[in-house]
Amino acid sequence: MIGLTVAIVIFNFIALKIRKRLSLSQMAHIWAFTIAFQTVFDVYVDFKLHGYWYFSKGVDWNSFFALIFLVPPVNVIFLNYFPYNQELWKKILYIIGWEMGLLLYEAITLFPEPWGYFHYGWWTLWHSLFVNPILLMILVGYFKWICKLDKRSTVKTEMKY
Repeated sequence: MIGLTVAIVIFNFIALKIRKRLSLSQMAHIWAFTIAFQTVFDVYVDFKLHGYWYFSKGVDWNSFFALIFLVPPVNVIFLNYFPYNQELWKKILYIIGWEMGLLLYEAITLFPEPWGYFHYGWWTLWHSLFVNPILLMILVGYFKWICKLDKRSTVKTEMKY
């Protein structure tokens, strides 16, 4: 539990203190999308396939805190610095850098308690190596879609109540 608490404090502090390129609306979208998407992914891989779990098998409140307060700020940090208008090779290098960081962090979460809180069933770091970039690209795709919707939905006249 100590490892999760420390990670939540550090990642939320960084997400709140970095120079932001994202609007509050965009961050709220990312936060909500991350919670929904991770819930669906975890329900399938954790509960149905028993590939991995947090703290203990089954539903527990500690994994709820990981879901709500750990991954969303990491995604906000990732998207805040993503090289959107750069060459493809810079985007690939950015994702590779994040992948290395994510794999290192996942390895740390496998430590015994109180520092670790993540446990493998059949899942391995190799699975994460191949799945993480796909999940990151889904996140980028969702964010680009939200940005397009924001541009299209600009109200040109003031609404009266």
